[in-house]
Amino acid sequence: MDIQENSTEEITPITSDPYKFFKKGDFVTISKYLDESLVVFLDVENRNQALEALVERLDSVGKLSDKQAFYQAILEREKIVSTGIGLGVAIPHAKLSGYSDFFIAIGIQNTKGIEWNALDGSLVNLILMIGGPEDRQTEYLKILSRLTIAIKDEERRKKLVKATKPKQVIDLFEGC
Repeated sequence: MDIQENSTEEITPITSDPYKFFKKGDFVTISKYLDESLVVFLDVENRNQALEALVERLDSVGKLSDKQAFYQAILEREKIVSTGIGLGVAIPHAKLSGYSDFFIAIGIQNTKGIEWNALDGSLVNLILMIGGPEDRQTEYLKILSRLTIAIKDEERRKKLVKATKPKQVIDLFEGC
């Protein structure tokens, strides 16, 4: 059987409508993983200081079962390839055993951007740190996809970097 001859469906690239590839009920909303206590306004000199500040916040609110293991996993991921995805955004992430759900910490550097070896060479002002269970890859990819869609919005990025209160930051992800 030749698939091309018997198929009447048109093949559409995922970028044209990424939502149609999620099964009903599989849709992930970023707001489920956000909390005002996980928003950190940074004033740091470098990437490691930013990562440390976000890990420290995650630990202080009880999200981490092993702070050092999580921090090391974040650093190991950065060694593979920079999580600076461009547009002034970095998405460091780690998945480890012992976690029951995902979480997202948000770091905002209102001052001079941070050198992150980003793919486009830009300095980073917005950091979205994802952590969670290592055995839920599909959910993780959906979270990453939704975050990527949300931060592609230039106006949202500008407002996030100008935000001064955690509630403002969380509100900007409403509906995402």
